Amino acid sequence: MNSRDKKTSKGVYIYKTPAGTVLYRASVTKNGRHISLGSYPSEKKASEAYKCAIKVLENVSITLNDFQDFKCLKYEKAVILINLRDNDFYFGTPIYLKKDYFNYHLSPDVIFTFDLEDLFYFSSHKISKRGGHFFVADYGSQLSIGSRFGLKPYSVVGRDCNFINGDIFDYRRENLEILNTYHGVIREKKGYTARIHTSGYTKIGTYETALEAAIAYNKAVDILKKKDNTKNFPENYIDEVSGKVYAEIYNKLTINPGI
Repeated sequence: MNSRDKKTSKGVYIYKTPAGTVLYRASVTKNGRHISLGSYPSEKKASEAYKCAIKVLENVSITLNDFQDFKCLKYEKAVILINLRDNDFYFGTPIYLKKDYFNYHLSPDVIFTFDLEDLFYFSSHKISKRGGHFFVADYGSQLSIGSRFGLKPYSVVGRDCNFINGDIFDYRRENLEILNTYHGVIREKKGYTARIHTSGYTKIGTYETALEAAIAYNKAVDILKKKDNTKNFPENYIDEVSGKVYAEIYNKLTINPGI
């Protein structure tokens, strides 16, 4: 509690921001750990959140399926408290541990499933949603969820990847089938199309293999750079073939003259 905090009803503190706005902070303590429940515009709402949190911590019969019955508590806080109660682990993000995996509850309708090896990462990185895409903030950049698993930004299910069990939020590695790992490459019925985005998407060409399409994309990037195009195009890192074979494929590939 800092100098601007003043305790009021149980579990609630009045907080005055530097701008003069008065807020009410609610918090609980479990196993010696102080857990913030968030800030509220009134003492009543903050007190309701506190009482709800205590109810959740003390009643093991309450599950996330009952969330509609205790909406005075923020959803992510409910997840954190129920996981602490059931598993005796505290995470700052809405994670619930299972035996061989864990769930990240972004909302009642969006529940991710991850392998335990990803627990440390997602316990310290908050998932957000923007424009239908999910991402985390990492070292000042916004990274798509799929990038951790080898998926390119804005990957399309059925074209670039498949979720074997049909659950598009299940990112366990055994459930992910990655069909395309290259920038600018799209799998078609007949071959692989390479395209590049300048002011809009420009087709580079269609090729027999994904490798050829990826190299064609890199070739298009090289040409555009020589034309003093200032856009920072991502390039494909290719280590499947030797430098000699890469050069042979690179030189023989025909690309769109408009590039």
